[in-house]
Amino acid sequence: MYDRPRRSFAPIREGEELDVKIESAGKKGDGIAKVKGFVIFIPNVKEGDQVRIKVTRVLNKVGFGEVIGEAQKTEGKEKTDESNDEESSNDEDAEYNFEE
Repeated sequence: MYDRPRRSFAPIREGEELDVKIESAGKKGDGIAKVKGFVIFIPNVKEGDQVRIKVTRVLNKVGFGEVIGEAQKTEGKEKTDESNDEESSNDEDAEYNFEE
């Protein structure tokens, strides 16, 4: 009855390359990204980074990856960013403070 191998329902596979955004940092300082709700730990990144990773290990509930470069931009995303810029420039009453 329990002799069957466990199936992995992870939405990622070992060796796969993905563009991810680091959503937070784990207890040991690793970055945490999610792909369809599946947690991936990535070392040497900080919250907010957008990076391209290679999945190095996949377990039942979590995965691990390493950074192989910057996230690649897609044409659809660039078009979305341009339309947002146009809306912002038309809003003359808005005040923006970019200083920290």
